[in-house]
Order: sequence, then C-alpha cells, then structure tokens
Amino acid sequence: MIINTPSRLHLTLIDLNGRRGRLDGGVGITLREPELIMGLEASDEITVEFTGEVDSSLREEYVSKITAAAERTLSYIGSDEKFAFKVESMFPAHSGLGSGTQISLAAAKLIAEYHGASIRARELAAIVGRGGTSGIGVASFEKGGFIVDAGHNTREKSDFLPSSASHASPPPVIARYDFPEGWNIVVAIPHIERSVSGKKEVNIFQEYCPIPLREVERLSHIILMKMMPSVIEGDIEAFGESVNEIQKIGFKKVERDLQDPLIDRLIDAMLSAGAAGAGMSSFGPAVYAVTDGKADDMVDAVLEIMDSGQAFVTGGRNRGASVIRS
Repeated sequence: MIINTPSRLHLTLIDLNGRRGRLDGGVGITLREPELIMGLEASDEITVEFTGEVDSSLREEYVSKITAAAERTLSYIGSDEKFAFKVESMFPAHSGLGSGTQISLAAAKLIAEYHGASIRARELAAIVGRGGTSGIGVASFEKGGFIVDAGHNTREKSDFLPSSASHASPPPVIARYDFPEGWNIVVAIPHIERSVSGKKEVNIFQEYCPIPLREVERLSHIILMKMMPSVIEGDIEAFGESVNEIQKIGFKKVERDLQDPLIDRLIDAMLSAGAAGAGMSSFGPAVYAVTDGKADDMVDAVLEIMDSGQAFVTGGRNRGASVIRS
C-alpha cells in the first residue's frame, strides 16, 4: 500500500489578536510538487526505511513522527499489528512546506486504510496531534486547492501557539477553490542557518502576540475582498498584489522580520524577474512567486543569489492525498 501526499504553501495566519472570539485562521495553496510518497506493509515491528537520500539530522525526526503517528492510530483503532514504512520521496523538514503534518497524516491514513477504517483527514489530524494552529496542511491532505480556514474559537484555544505546541482540534475550512491551472508557482529553498521551530517558535508567538486588531482587520479585508475573488476569477495580477500586501501586515511581517536578510533579496529578485506576487511560506525559509510568465527566469534569478539551496517550478494541486493498493 502506497500513499502520495502534497506539500503546501502557508501564505499567512489571519487573526493572532483574538478579540473577535477566534484565533489563528490561515490561507494556503496546495502544491503539485514536491510530494511525499510512502509505502506500508505488515511487519513484526514498527520500522521506517528511506529509499532515497535523507539528511542524517532529519532522519531521526522523520522516524519519530512516523512512529508516533502509527502508535496513536493503532491505539485509536484498537489494533496490535505492526508495520514497516518505506519513505520513497520526501520534502525538507522545517522549510515552510508542511512536511510534519503530511508525514504524520500519511502514516495514519495508511494504517486506517489497511484496517478498512474510513477516517476523515480532520479526525486523523486530531489523532496524531496536527492542525492545532493552522488547518492548511490538513485541508491540503484532504482535498488540495486554495484554502482558507477559520481558526479556533477562543473557548477552545486561548493561547498564541504554533501547531507543534497546540492541542486544539483542526480548524474548519471556510473556503476551498481550485487553484488556477495556468498559474505557475516558483519555489526557492535556501540553505540558511536561521530556522524557526520547536521552543523558539513557541517563544516568538508568545512575544509578538497579540497582533493589533487594526492589522488583523486590514488583512482580513485583503483576503476576503481581493485574494479570494482573484482565485475564483483567475485574476493573477490581483492575486499577486494581495500576496505582496500581506507580507507587510500582521504576523507575516513578524515572520519576515525575523528571517535571514537573504529572504528579502530572493523575494525582490522574483518580483524584478516579473512575478505577479512573491512571499515567504510560513516561517520559511521557502519563498515563492506566482506567475503566468517566464517562470524559468525567476528560477535563474534566485539561483544567482543563493550560495546553496534549490529552486524549482511547480503549480497548484487540486486534489488531496491518494492511496494505491499494490
């Protein structure tokens, strides 16, 4: 049994103020590539094998996430079976593409399918402890596309915390549209030392929140009255303008200000090469550009700036994870 799951861009969190009764909320795009491909077969114990090259510093983390997701799912189903997982393709952890959610949900989904259990993505996410802040990764796993989630009621979640530290249930999706197939997305992932995860990420949320309500209101207006309509109408100029505007507002501005200056240079290079809009996904370091023009020019532009890293052209993926029985 093999599962294929997408990566995603997290464009912005919406409300890290909470005065209106909700926290978090998010906007994201499901990506066609890179993707996770992972297989499962019955075994005498839970094991994880990698068929491709995986950074040694991340191998232990991937194994831990898969094992934890497997154990929680097996406990939920009430099974004492064991499985061998084989990771055939993976995208970088802590890069802004949502690897943690995808690899945890993938392991849980494989086990559920093996047992013939029909468990929806939101329920799987609750089982494995994902989606406590952003629901974009869970919704990408489920249906793909362009996604807006509504965040959490402050009766359920009252603290400013990243998904890795939050125990809230996955938030409801309030909008999901097919991402225009004619739009290219250029992604660049530089190798930089400054990364934000774990306790450092928790501290940032607690230090910089709440975000002023006026900024949240402005951001919400841009998303509702410009970004969402631009996806429906296929207006790439308006969509790009929306992406550019949200880089300077709310928590996204905090995320950008705390990153390596190289991030700003990469985004400026993408815009100078003709991108309709460009920004940083989540806490980075992945940056992205949206274009219907010469995407290869943007790849060349960022490769000239980066000492090391990768850049590639992809697009939106309008479907979620898929399982194949072999």
